[in-house]
Amino acid sequence: MPRNLQTLKGFVFAALSAICYGTNPLGALHLYALGYAPETVLFYRFFTAALLLLVVLLVQRVRFRISLKELVTLVVFGFLFAVSSLTYYASFKYMDAGLASTLLFLYPLEVSVLMAIFFKEKIKVLTLISIVISMTGVALLYHGGDGATLSTVGLVLVFVSSLTYAVYMVMAKGVNLQMGSVKMTFYAISFCMFFLLLYSVMLGSGLPPVFTRASSWGWGFMLGAVPTVLSLIFMVKAVKSIGSTPTAILGALEPVTAVAIGVLVFGEILTGRLIVGIALILGSVILIAAKRK
Repeated sequence: MPRNLQTLKGFVFAALSAICYGTNPLGALHLYALGYAPETVLFYRFFTAALLLLVVLLVQRVRFRISLKELVTLVVFGFLFAVSSLTYYASFKYMDAGLASTLLFLYPLEVSVLMAIFFKEKIKVLTLISIVISMTGVALLYHGGDGATLSTVGLVLVFVSSLTYAVYMVMAKGVNLQMGSVKMTFYAISFCMFFLLLYSVMLGSGLPPVFTRASSWGWGFMLGAVPTVLSLIFMVKAVKSIGSTPTAILGALEPVTAVAIGVLVFGEILTGRLIVGIALILGSVILIAAKRK
């Protein structure tokens, strides 16, 4: 395949991966409107995703055996993934989904800070500039589209979500698991479901109820297929074609997609102040991604 065409396909895959992940609010908010709790929505999202990934692994005839060390690592991954997902979805209850998705996108900056703290990577001037820009963006976002101050609870939930995802990314980079990304994601999602079920029974809404409407199953399948499995597959293809840096930069389409869905589908308010704040946050993350080139 000609290099130019390969590069073009890589950029298309990267864009599709980000857009697919940005559809999380579309399914989540529709299921919230039907009365389901965040932990229930997430359980069905990952249940569907695990089934789809299981089919992929069976078709590829991948061995399911893992070592004890890999088991411990994957359990930790599942726990971090559960905390990140639950706090992210819960934040939709306190702020516009588009803003939550934008704030979640701060995790590359947090990865840089964590790498500096725990792995002694030097924080460069560009990183400090990016942090200042992102914090300015957050300050602008602190007032909602109607002029009201955003929920502090919502902001804390998104911060915990992005931070735990950043820890997950740092661990995934530091722990060299000898397995493919699909197999790793399948096990991480399976353990994530266990922790979500544990939370739901002990602290949440109880055992996840069985969906009784076709629309509920439809949105549950959509969440498992589009922002989970398809997003993963497109991301893997993009990284293989163009590398991690361009893929990370095009990840900015993720919160843009979520904002568009919030405004066009759910009537969320978008003002000039919010547009500037979102642009600053996305710009700061793109600077970080470009720095790693």
